[in-house]
Amino acid sequence: MDRAPQVDLRQMRAFLALADELHFGRAAAELGIAQPALSQLIRRVEVALGVDLFARTSRSVALTPAGRVLQGRARSLLAQARRDLDETVRVGRGEAGRLDVGFVVSALPLGPIERVQRFRQRYPLVRVELTEGFSSRLVAAVQRGELDLAVVRDPDPVEGVRFARFRSEPFVAAVPRDHRFAGRASVRGAELLDDPFVFFPAEAGTLATERNTAPVAEGGRRPRIVQEATTWATVLHLVGVGLGVTVLPESAALAAPDTVVLLPLEGSAHRSELVWASRADDDREVLRNFAAAD
Repeated sequence: MDRAPQVDLRQMRAFLALADELHFGRAAAELGIAQPALSQLIRRVEVALGVDLFARTSRSVALTPAGRVLQGRARSLLAQARRDLDETVRVGRGEAGRLDVGFVVSALPLGPIERVQRFRQRYPLVRVELTEGFSSRLVAAVQRGELDLAVVRDPDPVEGVRFARFRSEPFVAAVPRDHRFAGRASVRGAELLDDPFVFFPAEAGTLATERNTAPVAEGGRRPRIVQEATTWATVLHLVGVGLGVTVLPESAALAAPDTVVLLPLEGSAHRSELVWASRADDDREVLRNFAAAD
């Protein structure tokens, strides 16, 4: 099999300078090299390609037919090389490329998508793809490398994934409109302990379950979950039709329908934590740029 001609970018720049100037002295001056060095570069290109690119006399330099073809190609090759190198630098600086970001819906009122928009405005060459899900699945996707970042709520620790705090917020209680506490201004969490609860399935995460039920737990007792759902919107609608009550982060309660009454929890210091999840070994500049877009 014939080997492809070996011509480097320096030789291409030398060829193009001479092809444009058709004068060794001017072309050498443009390149900032001596005229003999330019002659050697041109000869190496011709040897590598196996054709004459210039017709030389003692008084003139002219392009051969092969030289005229290479002139256009060389200009295109050098321009593409500049673009490729520029893109490499931008990717290295976190200014280009792709970023896959996950989010839990309940975090939306607290501004993670606004951060994405600020990042997009600062780095328009970075393509940002968004994925919705609940915390345990998003963290698993980060661990597998399917997502670069995800804003998640009260996640369980996962090997190879680091968490950076984003927001913290209190919990509130949600009861049906015909509930015995619906007319009150607030409620103590323990007062709901004997009510049936609507909540996420166990796969949502141990820490998330513990934190959400902690405001209600008392004396070692935990609320009894009688119905599960995979989104807060569904949980709240199920509460609204009377299947039970729930405790949820304050921002998640913004999706509550009219059939639900929201009550502050008296004397509760428990809070829900939103964090950014990323791979522990991922130190790319694009992640630093995203973090700085706050």
